[in-house]
Amino acid sequence: MVNEGKLSLENQQKLNKLQEELASARDTFLGYPVSKDFDYSELNKFFQYPINNLGDPFEQGTYRVRTHEMEREVIAFFAKLFRANPKDFWGYVTNGGSESNLYGLYIARELFPKAMVYYSESTHYSVRKNIHLLNIPSIVIKSQENGEMDYEDFENTVRMNRHKPVIVLATFGTTMKEAKDNIGKIKGILHNLAIQDHYIHCDAALAGSFGPFMQPRLPFDFMDGADSISISGHKFIGSPIPTGVLMAKRSNRDRIAKGISYIGSFDTTITGSRNGHSPLFLWYALKQLGVEGLQQRYQHSLAVAEYCEAQLQKIGVNAWRNPNAITVVLPKTPQSIKDKWQLATEGNISHVICMPNVTKIQIDEFVNDLKNCTEQITEEEFSYDFSLS
Repeated sequence: MVNEGKLSLENQQKLNKLQEELASARDTFLGYPVSKDFDYSELNKFFQYPINNLGDPFEQGTYRVRTHEMEREVIAFFAKLFRANPKDFWGYVTNGGSESNLYGLYIARELFPKAMVYYSESTHYSVRKNIHLLNIPSIVIKSQENGEMDYEDFENTVRMNRHKPVIVLATFGTTMKEAKDNIGKIKGILHNLAIQDHYIHCDAALAGSFGPFMQPRLPFDFMDGADSISISGHKFIGSPIPTGVLMAKRSNRDRIAKGISYIGSFDTTITGSRNGHSPLFLWYALKQLGVEGLQQRYQHSLAVAEYCEAQLQKIGVNAWRNPNAITVVLPKTPQSIKDKWQLATEGNISHVICMPNVTKIQIDEFVNDLKNCTEQITEEEFSYDFSLS
């Protein structure tokens, strides 16, 4: 044991206070895409092991305190869900969407060192950081009003630089408006411009896990033209630890793999040493849910999002959603509402994300809070204006 002594009373009280604060914060957030309806207590026994998924999950290594087998099953599940070539897929469980996007861009840069990266102004902020880390030249493409990439601007911009290979960072579910860039349109534009050297990475952090169930379906997966796809595991599925999944083509991975003798495996991941508990959480969740369970979670979220949009509109709030979205966009809320419900706000808009754990009862409470707050502000403004006259 590192230390067999017990915590002091003061430190134990700190832990108890932290638990109370976390429980309170967990129960009143609507603005961030994190599922909290999970129970992994059956896996508590695995926390006594130093699980480290060193190296490539598809290669044998010398360190055996690992969950590579579960990790491979997770990758196979998403390979089928995202219609990857059964003979040409690869992936690994990452620390989150940012690492997954970094890996997608890394493969693209290694394949096309002289390429230009294109991404829309609605792309997640981490993409800019990743592009800077990889030192790849890039151009920002305008977004449409709904947050989707402006395809006309994309086509015109690529046309002006058509002598260079193209790397596209497409987003399937933007941060604030859950807009989806259409991989089919992007692929079609590159085809029309005769850009043969290109790579498309799809950042599907939130919406990828339910993208296959959308009606009508939107193009985003391997069969639609993506070369790699990233999702977040702690968002729609749920995990106590931030986690993600990176899916790519094995043929592309093979071109950048490097063997490391002392671990007896290939160096194919960003971090090398990797959290071995996260693949176990995802494996456990996917075995319980299956494809049908994921679909049911999406249908629930969609119904709550439709309800939220309608209830907000009933009280005069100009709320709206993109097609198939579980994110409800509304005008920037008063600070008290933002603080209580932990709403993400950018510019003049806020949003509510109806994750699978969100209920209509919570939506009713939120809408009632917003209504009361708005009425109070209106009364104060009226009183102020009246006194001036």
